[in-house]
Amino acid sequence: MEALRITVCALTVIMTFLTLLPLSKNQRWWVRVWDFPRLQMASLCLLFLLTELFILPFGGPIATITVVLTVACMLYQSWWILPYTRLYPFQVKKTPPNGHSRIKIINSNVLTTNRKADKLLSLIQKNKPDIVVLLETDQWWEDQMSPLEPDYPHSLRCPLDNLYGMHVYSRLPLHDAQIQFLVADDIPSMHFRAELASGEQVVMHCLHPMPPSPTEADESTDRDGELIAVGHTAAKATYPTIVTGDLNDVAWSRTTRLFMKVSGLLDPRRGRGMYNTFHASYPFLRWPLDHVFHSKHFTLIDLHRLEFMGSDHFPIMVELALTPQEGNDQESLEIDEEDIEEAQEKMDTAGVKSTDVHRAERFNESAFGF
Repeated sequence: MEALRITVCALTVIMTFLTLLPLSKNQRWWVRVWDFPRLQMASLCLLFLLTELFILPFGGPIATITVVLTVACMLYQSWWILPYTRLYPFQVKKTPPNGHSRIKIINSNVLTTNRKADKLLSLIQKNKPDIVVLLETDQWWEDQMSPLEPDYPHSLRCPLDNLYGMHVYSRLPLHDAQIQFLVADDIPSMHFRAELASGEQVVMHCLHPMPPSPTEADESTDRDGELIAVGHTAAKATYPTIVTGDLNDVAWSRTTRLFMKVSGLLDPRRGRGMYNTFHASYPFLRWPLDHVFHSKHFTLIDLHRLEFMGSDHFPIMVELALTPQEGNDQESLEIDEEDIEEAQEKMDTAGVKSTDVHRAERFNESAFGF
């Protein structure tokens, strides 16, 4: 029993250290990685707490400190993930499907080595999105997606063998489209205007920045800089705007929250659930890496995590209604001077500016065609 008590106390100290570590602005991967498993860490804290209440002597100073640290860690981790539970208010209003201009998007990291392309094609055929955004696509995946071409005649294609290829297939006409390499010569992003059936146009930015990890980037510098630069661009947009992709960052991280503050974009998951998309094969190790953010011009018709299709990511599908008057009073996250300074610092460190991002608004027409 004594050995178990010592073990639990030691694990609580380690948990406290790992909980505090992301408070640092250090961008090294071994710091930023602890932004991800907050749900798992909160669950472990609950397990620790139940164990401590059962085995530690009641009222002793070490027992008291251990229990207090465990409760503090559990509450702190829970605070970060709370907006992505049903205990929190919706950030985006729900709208019935009829009577509005709308856009349906599937975003899917296919996993380059995945060879179950038929499952993805079946999902697309079943759900009939207007736009499909595919990530980690190489030439093999481009060839396998050729059956989409009759129904999706508009496309942007950048097949790569480095896990950062990207393809967009669209039923909707695309205008002023551009493939960019904002922070690295081999990591593309895609930017364009999509014309809805009503003639109204929306801007889309599709991203897949490199994650901070021991096998990818040593620091989150490039990822953070790209997100913030696109966020600045979205904030200046005169068109309704959508940002989607595998951002290699969780919805509740400091950087994603900063992106939302800078951009003014909304997250339809807030108040509805986490919609964890990675890792598809390990239920206990899942977090939301695949995102769809949008401006206040939109309200939500539908949001789904789709079924397994052979990748380490689940696809995510969102259908949005273009309802600028109804959505105008939706509340974005508040930004302060400290946030502005941090955002600028992240872009400076990454060597990227918001003016580098293609706005897809070359002619500055009215966003709604009137």
